[in-house]
Parts: sequence; C-alpha cells; structure tokens
Amino acid sequence: MTAARRLRTRPDGLPVYGYEPRPGVPPVGTVTLHDALDGSQLPPDSHTHDFFLVVYFEADGGALHVGSRAWPVAAGDLFLVAPGDVVGIGADIAGLRAAGGTAVWFTTEALGSAPYGSVAAWQVHPLLLPFTQPPAGTPKHLCVPVAERSAWSARLRAIDAELGQRGHRHLDAAAAHLTLLLVDIARLAQTAGKQVGVPVDPVVAEVLAYVDAHYQDPISLRHVAQAVNLSRGHLTTVIGRKTGRTVHALITERRFAEARRLLADTSLTVAQIASHVGYRDASYFARAFRTRHGTSPLAWRRAARTGDGLEGHSRH
Repeated sequence: MTAARRLRTRPDGLPVYGYEPRPGVPPVGTVTLHDALDGSQLPPDSHTHDFFLVVYFEADGGALHVGSRAWPVAAGDLFLVAPGDVVGIGADIAGLRAAGGTAVWFTTEALGSAPYGSVAAWQVHPLLLPFTQPPAGTPKHLCVPVAERSAWSARLRAIDAELGQRGHRHLDAAAAHLTLLLVDIARLAQTAGKQVGVPVDPVVAEVLAYVDAHYQDPISLRHVAQAVNLSRGHLTTVIGRKTGRTVHALITERRFAEARRLLADTSLTVAQIASHVGYRDASYFARAFRTRHGTSPLAWRRAARTGDGLEGHSRH
C-alpha cells in the first residue's frame, strides 16, 4: 500500500503500520489482495494500522484474521478494520488470493479536515460509526446481499480508476466515491441490524471540540485543561489512555492537517498559513513542517498541485 510504513512495535510485539502524508499522494487508495499477496505488500502475521481498511470479497476462499478470530471468507463478505484493530491473513494464502478481495484504505483526512483532522477524532465522525467496536467484541463483519454485489464491485473499481487515471480533480472524485461507499456501509449495517457506534468519552469529545475551535490560537495543555476543568496531569492521563497521544500531539495534528489543505487548495503564503494555523514564527513553522513531512511547505505545494508526489515514499 503506497505511503504506508511501519511506524513502531506495540508493547505486545505487534507491528503498527501508518499512513505517511506525502504531497500529491492522496490519503486514500485501493489494492487487490491478489496483487498485495503476490507483491508482499501485506505482512503475513498479525499487525495493526493507524488508518482504516474496507475489505470486500467477491468469492469464497481462505480466511481473514480479525481480532482473536479467523473468519472463513465467503462471497460478499465485507470487513471493516478500524485504527488499532488486529488483523492478519493467515496461512491459506492461495485460498485468500482466490477470494478476489479488494481493500480500500483511507484516513480521516480523505473525508475533509475540520472537525475530524485529528487522527484520534474519528469516533465522532458519523460516517465512521460502523467501524467502532460492537459491544460483544466481535469483528466488524457485514455481508453484501447478492443483488447488490455488482454495485459494490463497481464502486471499488471507480475509486481505483480515479486514482489510477489521475484526471482533472481526481482526488475530489475519489473522495466523493469514498463518501458514497461509507454511506452504503452505514445503510448495510442498519439493514443488518448491527449495533454500531460506541459513546465517545465525554472528556475526549470536549478536548477535540476545543482543539478544533482554537487550534489557530497559541493554545497549550494549560489552556485545554482549563477549558475542560481538569488538572493538566489528569487530562494528560485521560487523553493518553483513550487516544494514545498527548494533548500537544492532538493540537499539532490538527494544525498540520489544515496547513496541508491550505498549501494544496489556496495561494496563501507560507507566512500567512503559519499564522492561520497558530504559529507566530513562520520560520519555525517551516522547520517543523520539514521535520514532520520531510520536505518544505513550498515543495509540498508544488507536488500537491502537480499530483506527482515525492520520490522515495515507503510501501507497506
């Protein structure tokens, strides 16, 4: 999967793969499991991601390991893999290859920035509720009715075609197809009577709302703690336990998500963008941007405008 790389290893030993933002490389993509298995793009053992996966199978064959369970794959099976879910392909690679699976991967950034630009904010996005863990701890598995399967296959091919042909506004078109796919998933889950969506921790929701409303200001942990009436230490503990991130990281993620959007979609100067996303010093912003993204803001803008991307991004 293009633009994904191994980020770290969890304390339990599982590798974590993540999307690495690159100019001109969209935060959405498709891959057939046949190609991925042949090209060693999928790790054979259990692993997790910090992005989303929608995996759809057109035929029977093999098994997909989700959580602690191995699911024998049947035609029409649809698996929703959320950030942090444990997945694996198992030993029957030939069978899984024959199942004709297609995966769509994406991040919240593919659905637009505010108010979901933070990696940790996805549980409050209405189109992503089907990805939340069901109460019984079962994998997020749906089955597409026979009469609808050709339409699902066509939707996945449409996303792949837009990204492959790279026509005018192809990223917007791919995002539109992704949105329609997520609407279809939500409708399928409702029709199947699946209980989806878990309550978002009220502290996390309040923090995310505050960050989204004030990321353009010079805010810090102190400001956020005051806004939610918690001590800085307690807030740090809660956010760390619920999101795996610090408050500072949430603020930074939101700022850089908006900075990338402004570089790609506007003609604002780097200094103007820095000020817009809460950095008083444009030089510091430029250095921080280069450290985070491996390129300067202007180079990002050029690559995003041409759609060429930068060389040397990793593969999953």
